[in-house]
Amino acid sequence: MTGSTAYSQPIEKEMPTGFDQVRTGIATGKLDSVQYESKTVGTTRKALIYTPPGYSKKKKYPVLYLLHGIGGDEKEWLRGGKPQVILDNLYAENKLEPMIVVMPNGRAMKDDRAVGNVFDKDKVEAFATFEKDLLTDLIPFVEKKYSVLKDREHRAIAGLSMGGGQSLNFGLGNLDKFAWVGGFSSAPNTKKPEELVPNPEEARKQLKLLWISCGDNDGLITFSKRTHDYLYENKVPHVYYIEPGVHDFKVWKNGLFMFSQFLFKPVDVASLTKFTILGTPASTNIRSAKYPQILPDNRVVFRVKAPEAQKVQIDLGKKYAMVKDTSGFWTVTTDSVSRGFHYYSLLIDGVAVVDPASETFYGMGRMASGIEIPDRDGSYYALKDNPHGDIRVKRYLSKPSNTWREMYVYTPPGYDQSAEKYPVLYLLHGGGEDQRGWATQGRTGVILDNLIAEKKAKPMVVVMLDGNMPNAGGLAGFNENVLRAFESELKQNAIPFVESNFRVETDAKNRALAGLSMGGLQTLYAGIKNTDLFSSLGVFSSGWFANNPKLSDPQYEFMKTNAATINGNLKNLWISMGGKEDIAHQNCQVMMKKFDDLGIKYQYSEYAGGHTWPVWRHDLFGFAQVLFK
Repeated sequence: MTGSTAYSQPIEKEMPTGFDQVRTGIATGKLDSVQYESKTVGTTRKALIYTPPGYSKKKKYPVLYLLHGIGGDEKEWLRGGKPQVILDNLYAENKLEPMIVVMPNGRAMKDDRAVGNVFDKDKVEAFATFEKDLLTDLIPFVEKKYSVLKDREHRAIAGLSMGGGQSLNFGLGNLDKFAWVGGFSSAPNTKKPEELVPNPEEARKQLKLLWISCGDNDGLITFSKRTHDYLYENKVPHVYYIEPGVHDFKVWKNGLFMFSQFLFKPVDVASLTKFTILGTPASTNIRSAKYPQILPDNRVVFRVKAPEAQKVQIDLGKKYAMVKDTSGFWTVTTDSVSRGFHYYSLLIDGVAVVDPASETFYGMGRMASGIEIPDRDGSYYALKDNPHGDIRVKRYLSKPSNTWREMYVYTPPGYDQSAEKYPVLYLLHGGGEDQRGWATQGRTGVILDNLIAEKKAKPMVVVMLDGNMPNAGGLAGFNENVLRAFESELKQNAIPFVESNFRVETDAKNRALAGLSMGGLQTLYAGIKNTDLFSSLGVFSSGWFANNPKLSDPQYEFMKTNAATINGNLKNLWISMGGKEDIAHQNCQVMMKKFDDLGIKYQYSEYAGGHTWPVWRHDLFGFAQVLFK
């Protein structure tokens, strides 16, 4: 193929205004109404066929089958979409590979008129019957009557609404027949993604282009999004195109304009995530908030109204300057953001505040905004249709400090209906966070639900404690007195309260302790000194400070003296880290070298992602699977 513009992907990301209007002085294609014998239906059926400008039987052409919605027929595209005008104008600008476009009636029944109640059961079923009519009757007719290429690489299918669902169902279900598939505002007839693409690897090999588009205010967008989410998770390249709009021809015409320009040309797969106007509202947005939006390549669009502000930035670890428009809205698009949960702040004239459009989370020592970025490897913390446990909020009086303290307690599915006693994991948060962190940012309940349902973890109670001690004077963990105070709180108050109020086992083999960052230091301190109480310890993104021998040396001396006891009592000393970019990485490496010298046995796990919640979720996912077995 040549490198001419005829073989280039579209540069525009939206149909220009007026592009569906007839132009004078350009070559035009031809529309024919044809009839074909349908053995599937047992009658003669109609279709409209567009042949491109200069159509010649001496040349063979690729074919696009273009399907209508539930209330339409073979003329719906013609009446509402002006496809022949859009295609003619694209040809005139040398943006389209010459092709034949077939617009059939997708209601495969003897009386296929769009009359009466189009939602009647037999009429809806006729849209599924059309698959056989298309494959065994219509395609052979077209290939006999017209000069067309007959291989799958030169055959495309696309449609709007009901026809979008048909296109995804039939195209993805017959990859030996179609290499190009497009669904515009696909309707509820769209099969579940697992049925559409049961073999993602095969789809990756066979598809030339998979296009999914929808208006952002279309009530059917959930069907497009669930398909996109599955494809993203399973690394099947595709375009997920969202634009301002509802369920109408404005959106569908734009779908045809964009999709048709890709057809029957080389496809730059790496660029497909760039083809959209809007992103998807983040799952961490408050109800009905459209921004922040996440683009298919995980760039994020932030938008906030602050008409009186002089300077607005987004602080997402990296600071991004926002640009103000005439209506007082500030907008910015970030670089691609790594997977999972991240804290962020709005900086308005230098003051860090929460984004009113996002949910807030206690982190960074204050209430902060949070954003959840899609993670194709994150199915282990995704809500699934399996039994769910509960997270209960309990308060207890800590008598030494005479303060009320709070814990979040996960109880596994079936806890209330059972009389059995469960093992228990005490789980600690990091600095600047509290007992809410593991339940919300960490998604502990969902992770345990999924592991238990898959029989990868034993049913257990998980107690998420508040590791912040009164009068700590800063980040707990730098001072051994504060670590000692937490150890005392854990042993004298938290554990007795849990064992008095929940059905849990009370021996060491059924008790574990783990924590992240500051909580990892608390686990090292209280866990190593009390291996008669815990059989497993989990230390996430933490380690004794290499530059603080006053704190660290006594801990190592204790381990040296008690190495045999520690190794004998602990079934798991599980140490994990977020890779070299984790701020605790070097401390951890020094500590493990020390453990080696002391003969302390441990397991080490590394999961790239730095000092962040995506790493700690994965740590819990791994650690929970080795417990109490």
